[in-house]
Amino acid sequence: MRAWELLQDAYQAQMEGDYDRAVDLYKSSLELHPTAEAHTFLGWAYHFQGKLDQAIAECRTAIDIDPEFGNPYNDIGAYLIELRRFDDAIPWLERAIEAKRYEPRHFPHYNLGRAYLGKEMYARAARCFEEALEVEPRYRLAREALDSLRRLVN
Repeated sequence: MRAWELLQDAYQAQMEGDYDRAVDLYKSSLELHPTAEAHTFLGWAYHFQGKLDQAIAECRTAIDIDPEFGNPYNDIGAYLIELRRFDDAIPWLERAIEAKRYEPRHFPHYNLGRAYLGKEMYARAARCFEEALEVEPRYRLAREALDSLRRLVN
């Protein structure tokens, strides 16, 4: 129970932009009860601090705890895209799409589109953005990416 409260407090601190406090609270939560969610969110906080290697390491730990949880796969893929390691990102995003326990499912489709866009594979990128919109028709980032891509190739 206390670990869950700390996790919620950490998430709130993160949403407020207090990443140092969020990291401390996530770590406190993990000391009491390690979960895939807490490791994933700790990785997210590290990401906002610019610590991508640590973010990826936390996501790998999350996967070790719960391989069915899709968020850390997507997050690793997104972090690798930031590092411009598009080929490395693709298998992680494909695993996120296939994960049994993952919401919201449109994120890995969108990020896979970003990876293909980085590789200048425009038709595949467009298809991924379309798939993101099939899952969540109101997803603004996918709509904007698809519109931009269509302007680029026309």
